[in-house]
Amino acid sequence: MIGARGMLLSVRAGRVARHGTPCAADPLEREWTSAFYKDAVEGPRHVGREGLDGDEQRDKGRGHGGPHAALLAYAAAHYPKWRVELGEPAMDFGGFGENLDVDGFDETTVCIGDTFEIGDCVVQVASPRGPCNNISRRWKRPDMVNRVTDTGRTGWYLRVLKEGSVAAGQSVTLTARTLPEWTVARIFRLRVDPDGDMAGLEAAAALELLTPDWRQWFAKRVTERAS
Repeated sequence: MIGARGMLLSVRAGRVARHGTPCAADPLEREWTSAFYKDAVEGPRHVGREGLDGDEQRDKGRGHGGPHAALLAYAAAHYPKWRVELGEPAMDFGGFGENLDVDGFDETTVCIGDTFEIGDCVVQVASPRGPCNNISRRWKRPDMVNRVTDTGRTGWYLRVLKEGSVAAGQSVTLTARTLPEWTVARIFRLRVDPDGDMAGLEAAAALELLTPDWRQWFAKRVTERAS
């Protein structure tokens, strides 16, 4: 598996902005502030420890942005499925607020701690993306969070091990894998399963390459289950 290659199809960045209508009766129509909308970036763009130059996050420290969530990657192969299932022909790259649209990898083939080279940048898989209500707001569908949870098409967060530049059309190459049994899909399913096995919860809490917030959540769950 080391040396497996995919392709970076799109690089995207967005600024914090207001969307929706103040005081709208429908919660999905009400005003919300976010950098969820991401536009395509032309040419190379620098990636630092906190993420892509020109990209913003409104709620840093709450699952968005920071060194353990510097970039959000999403499997390009998910979009044709969403378009058919939802009848949304306009659903395309950037539709889930991601920075990187990747061909050749998804949540079932990417593992926690996997290291990838993209251009002259080196990134590492830190955690699944936990779907939030902004996905429902973006597509004005109250069921979107549940759909993402049920399908496991979450995307995954990356930390930056080596700063550099990335651009659409570059290869995405797997260079190291230390936790082959801990796919992004497995970690996510363990978190959303109320009856997740105790051994799995304990093992997840001890994964040093998993984002600290996720490790803490699993450790808390272990304590709750043991009491």
